[in-house]
Amino acid sequence: MKKVADMVTEARARIEEWDVARLMATPDAVVVDIRDVRERAKGFIPGSVHAPRGMLEFWWDPDSPYHREVFAGPGPYVLHCAMGWRSALAAATLTDMGFEVAHLDGGFEAWTAADGAVEMPKPRD
Repeated sequence: MKKVADMVTEARARIEEWDVARLMATPDAVVVDIRDVRERAKGFIPGSVHAPRGMLEFWWDPDSPYHREVFAGPGPYVLHCAMGWRSALAAATLTDMGFEVAHLDGGFEAWTAADGAVEMPKPRD
């Protein structure tokens, strides 16, 4: 049986990884938050696009009936999750599909540890 840690290590070896400093220095990057809605409700990187991991392939593929126009642009696209494991696997999947993406090493935890800005969701009526 293959361990998830091994899968993450393999993915990280073949994808582009950005650190927080690079992301902060690249204001035109499209930050894609792949965490679930419960995680995002606790705060998110300002301006990030929410795309739950389970929908990524469908939202990214221009031939999919679920395609989202935000993923048709030039990027650069940087995926993140909480710690960087899920985003590494997701970036590997999108890379396999032919898309140019990177992932944020350390995820949202690294962002907040570096005092990155955090936005809270607006309350619902």
